[in-house]
Parts: sequence; C-alpha cells; structure tokens
Amino acid sequence: MVMHTSKLILTKLLKQAGISINGNKPYDIQVHDDRFYSAVIGNWSLGLGESYMQGFWSCKQMDEMIHRLLTSNLDRKQLRWNNLPLLLHYLKSSFLNLQSMKRAFQVGQLHYDLGNTFFTSMLDPYMQYSCAYWKNAQNLDQAQQQKLEMVCQKLYLKPNDRVLEIGCGWGGFAAYAIKKYNINYTGISVTKEQIDYAKKKCRNLNANFKLMDYRKISGQYDKIVSIGMFEHVGRKNYADFFELAYQHLKDEGLFLLHTIGCSKTKIATDPWVHKYIFPNGYIPSYQQITKNIEGYFHIEDWHNFGFFYDHTLMAWHQNFSKNWSLHEANYPKDFYRMWEYYLLSCAGYFRAKKGQLWQIMLTKLGSQKKYISYRP
Repeated sequence: MVMHTSKLILTKLLKQAGISINGNKPYDIQVHDDRFYSAVIGNWSLGLGESYMQGFWSCKQMDEMIHRLLTSNLDRKQLRWNNLPLLLHYLKSSFLNLQSMKRAFQVGQLHYDLGNTFFTSMLDPYMQYSCAYWKNAQNLDQAQQQKLEMVCQKLYLKPNDRVLEIGCGWGGFAAYAIKKYNINYTGISVTKEQIDYAKKKCRNLNANFKLMDYRKISGQYDKIVSIGMFEHVGRKNYADFFELAYQHLKDEGLFLLHTIGCSKTKIATDPWVHKYIFPNGYIPSYQQITKNIEGYFHIEDWHNFGFFYDHTLMAWHQNFSKNWSLHEANYPKDFYRMWEYYLLSCAGYFRAKKGQLWQIMLTKLGSQKKYISYRP
C-alpha cells in the first residue's frame, strides 16, 4: 500500500516536469526496482541520488532529466520538514560551523585525495577542476587555457608580482602563470595529494606550495587569486575570509575570486552532495558575498559565465566514462554510478540556472587603482 501510494505521488510530481516513468523520451526515468519510489518520496534529492547508486533506476539523459526537475521547481515543492535526517542536516548547517579549522581537511581526504591518476584522466593537462571558459573554444583543453589566460589578464600580472593562490589545486594556474608572466608564486591547499602533485609539476619554477588552511596565511601580496575554493569556506567564515584577504593584499593590489554562486541564500548544501561528494560545502549567494566584503573591498567587476559549467561538466563526464576501465579495480562497486550522478546532475543544475559561476574583481577600500574590466 505504501509503495503504491509513493508510486502514484511521484508519478504525478514527475509529470509536472514532463518526465514519465518507463517512458520513451531520453530524459524519462526507467525504474528497475520499486524501492525507488519510497526512497525518493522519503528523502527527495538524497533518495534520488542514493537509489541511482543502488541501481534502482536509470536514465539515458540524466543531465536533461535533472534540468527539467529543477526548472519545474520540484526541488522546492518537496522539501519535507517531517523527515528527521533531512531536518537534522539543515539544523546542523544552520547552527554549527561545518567549515571550522578542525573540519577544513575533511573535503580533501574524502574528495580531492581520491587519486591523482583518476583526476588526470578526467581533467585537462593543467588539471583545472573548475569551470572553463568556452567562448571560441573547440574542446576542454582550449577552454581551460582560455580561463587561465583570462584570470591572468584580469589580474594584470607582471614579472615579479607576489601572487597568493588560496586553494591551489594541482598547480595548474601556478604552472601557467609562472611560465608566461614570471611571477613569484605561493599556493596553499588542504589536500596532500594536490600539494604533492603541484610540487612535482612546478619543481623547476618559482613556486612555493604549502599544505595549510587559509586561516594560517602570512605575508603581503600584489595579487590574490582563489579559483573554486570559496565553496568550501562556509557562510559562518565569510567575514574572516575577506578580512584575511584584505590584511594580506597590498594597498594597490588586486583580488580575483572565482566561485560558484546562487541567486537565493540557502540554508545548506544539497544533502546528497554533502554526504557523498563535498562534505561541508556551501554555495554563496550574491547577498552573502556583498554583505561580507563591505568595509574591506570595492567591487571592480562581476563576471557571470555559469552556462559554461554545463559544458565543462559534460566534458568531464565524457572523459570519466571513456577512461573508467583504467580505474575500475581501485574503487568500490558503486563509485561509477555515484560519480556519474554527481557530474550529470550538476550539469543539469547549471543548465537550469540554479547555479552560476562568478569571477569577481576586488580592490581594497582606499585604493586609487583605476581598474579596467577585461573580457576576451
């Protein structure tokens, strides 16, 4: 009886998004196990992701299915506050600092330390794990190089600039910027695998990599850049983050912040993403950024190219699927379906414009720098 009721409710809900159960459209859901219905009705996005990992359902074009779900706003309609695990997730996010210093290294251990060989087979040669810039680009490699060059141009890099990168990843920006602009570079990360890789990649370059939390940075810099790290800072730490950037940026310096963002302030991140992909992550809103830079920075430029994240994620998924046989023996049985769901659901998220990608240029209050915005 409960199963039958769940099936009726979910079938009716999905119909609002133009999605059928066991239909003929490529974005229709094919159900292989009836436990799918109660899993989704009971836990919504968490249940949708977990039931996919368990093989309860499939979809030829999952990215488009998620896009349709989100544009119909079913995600908002079905938040069930009578579900205890979901309620606890949102309460924890509201009252606890999930991105405290003690927790800072958790995301590195769970996600970024999955193995450099794995990420190498999915990403471009510069190992950019953030949104590419696809204008006039024919492939992922070109799009990521265009992004790197755009960042350098926006920062007006010049020889011997002291540059700090908060969240240096695998050293791709460092390698590109040092070789082309001869900068004096420092990069930090909470991920040991990334730091080890970056040191090898840049071993003959003027680069200094440190395994440390951003709250431990020191020194003064001409330019500060953060590409795809701000999503791990958390709303309870935004004020401290911008204060630290202000303190360590020279008076006439430039700060580029590259981050995923959303139009509406959220209580917490998606529970499935929090549990399986990015523990303690949080996507900021316009309001949260502007509120917390007040008193520290001028906004010189705000560039939104979130529609390119859809292309980037689909390219990552193509590489991941093509190269999976090289890694299959090293990961749990459900890893492929988990990672596929992550990449394709995120592509649908950006296609639905639920998420954006912002590059924000900041100068310190009191700076007399006349900044001219750059667009390639």
